[in-house]
Amino acid sequence: MSAVEISGLAKRFDAVAALHPTDLSIEAGELVVVVGPSGCGKSTLLRLVAGLDEPTEGSIRIGGRDVTRAAPADRGLAMVFQSYALYPHLTVFENIAFPLRTQRRPRAEVDARVRDVAAWLELTPLLDRRPRALSGGQRQRVSIARAVVREPQVLLLDEPLSNLDATLRAQMRHEFARLHQRLGATMIYVTHDQLEAMTLANRVVVMSGGRVEQAGPPMEVYRRPASVTVARAIGSPAVNLLPVRIEAADGTGATVRLADGATLRVAVRVPPDAVGEPATLGGRPEHLYADDTGPFAGAVELFERLGPLSFAYLGGGEGDALIAQLPGDRAIALGERLAFAIAPNDAMLFDAEGRAFPPA
Repeated sequence: MSAVEISGLAKRFDAVAALHPTDLSIEAGELVVVVGPSGCGKSTLLRLVAGLDEPTEGSIRIGGRDVTRAAPADRGLAMVFQSYALYPHLTVFENIAFPLRTQRRPRAEVDARVRDVAAWLELTPLLDRRPRALSGGQRQRVSIARAVVREPQVLLLDEPLSNLDATLRAQMRHEFARLHQRLGATMIYVTHDQLEAMTLANRVVVMSGGRVEQAGPPMEVYRRPASVTVARAIGSPAVNLLPVRIEAADGTGATVRLADGATLRVAVRVPPDAVGEPATLGGRPEHLYADDTGPFAGAVELFERLGPLSFAYLGGGEGDALIAQLPGDRAIALGERLAFAIAPNDAMLFDAEGRAFPPA
């Protein structure tokens, strides 16, 4: 396993900046998940690390070695693609063995390593089949086996589960967690699925507009997003975001006023020159609690039961419906009016530019 050091890495296609100058350090053995919407630059970043695209500027070091201009085969890494990229005319055994055979490894070594990886990924009964005879999950396991059979220093994964149904995605998330534990390899995993990011990552990197918005442990990013963009990108159901105006600020927090005139406290540090300015209030659905006098109120437009939890969507406010989490056994009627509050320490506040105010 090797560390990956990205310094000032950028990519332009004519006048379009796909990736702005980016710095990112990935420790040896770390599993980093890069998450963001389509077009945010995450796949461009991965392709640059892989050597499939050439950077406009910046450098990439793997295991301390500068590989910025090195060929993909000389970087000590392997890649798992969204489309599986299997050879349809080869058997499963031959697909897995392909990278070893291109390196002219001894036949006995090839056979032993392919069968070892196949046994580990439960592919042994499938070794004589061709890809067309496999399910989507089986094809993805073959793709993983081919990537890991030559024991790469770094494993790159480009949205590897996006073509699978929900049940298979859940199963394959478990497979990737086992893969990381067994290999101990440095892994860079790109996805638009925040559930994959939250469940797999040692560290999450949130991207938007070709830039890294925030990087950190999953729960740190979830609890203290650095911007509105990050708050929207992490969390399901989505974070509640409401327009407010900052009324006052002191050493313990700020008072903000909602569009309907209600006020509440937020435990953040706000500079004096921000008082009187517009801002955005954020609150996770699970942090809202029932309070008949609370500032968040509305009629239930949608009620979702998800086993032990339920979610009420309240209408009548500004922008999108407000989402509140409730116990799974709570009985709610559509049209029923509910009110909620939030503790100052659970609320988030973002300035007019979308950047988070720090906690008080």
